[in-house]
Amino acid sequence: MAKKVLLLTGGFSAERDVSLAAGKDIAGALMTKGYDVVLHDLTDVWQFIDVLRAEKPDVVFNGLYGNWGEDGTIQGMLDLLQIPYTHSGMRASVIGMDKSLTKLVARNCRIKVAEGYKTTVHEFVEKGAKMTLPYVVKPVSDGSSVGVFIIKIPEDLQKINYANQDTEILVEKYISGHELTVMCLNGRAYVVTELKAAKEFYDYEAKYTDGITRHVLPAEIPENVAETCKNYAEKLHRELGCRTVSRSDFRWNEADGVVLLEINTNPGMTSLSLVPEQAKYAGTDYATLCAELVENAQCRKIS
Repeated sequence: MAKKVLLLTGGFSAERDVSLAAGKDIAGALMTKGYDVVLHDLTDVWQFIDVLRAEKPDVVFNGLYGNWGEDGTIQGMLDLLQIPYTHSGMRASVIGMDKSLTKLVARNCRIKVAEGYKTTVHEFVEKGAKMTLPYVVKPVSDGSSVGVFIIKIPEDLQKINYANQDTEILVEKYISGHELTVMCLNGRAYVVTELKAAKEFYDYEAKYTDGITRHVLPAEIPENVAETCKNYAEKLHRELGCRTVSRSDFRWNEADGVVLLEINTNPGMTSLSLVPEQAKYAGTDYATLCAELVENAQCRKIS
């Protein structure tokens, strides 16, 4: 009998539309592998619980991005319900989504991170930055480069706009140079991609608009730089306890070296996404990658 997979998409974050788009591709890929796929758009938690009771899936494929989907919330819920789910568990998801916690773990692994500090929007507006220009302001917990502002001149401060003044933010030294990313699949990093965006940095629009960003794979960088990126990605994947797949993002220049920006424990799976592209380079096609996520699905056991 075919394994039943409930594919969870949509959700409540700013990345809802991306999740819905990716869900269609994932569903098609899993069906080609013979899985019984139930596609569910998460808009109401109680409705989701009713669907779980009715469908009794063998696995939940976590196709949610951003808050509520990547930050340990849905993972903790499925742990309690004892339903196996794809991607990383609750602990890795909580730490990976929190850029401040990720930096602490990275430093402990001797992975270089940008100098900076955590504060709130309110405190930042009231007291100003404790850093010299240029610097970056970004949410502590959010995905797809949502709410990231590069401050190079004082006038750039007018760009900063957050709806909630209590939002926790990171203020970090701006690292110029090459934008690099590395997928880690089952603990191994295979290749580095350089992202050459028409815009200043690889933001939400650059990630999800066809033609805005050019992917150079493998990246045209020195071999020792590529090896450092891959080594860092494997270390962080292992230290956080990530499952199956993760993606780590870096900046590199001659003066600063390789600097970690963040890790994605539930990286994008749209047709423009980097993980399927690197997986293909490593010999794993899209449908097989989706199937590996299903077959490696787990939940925390209640002992």
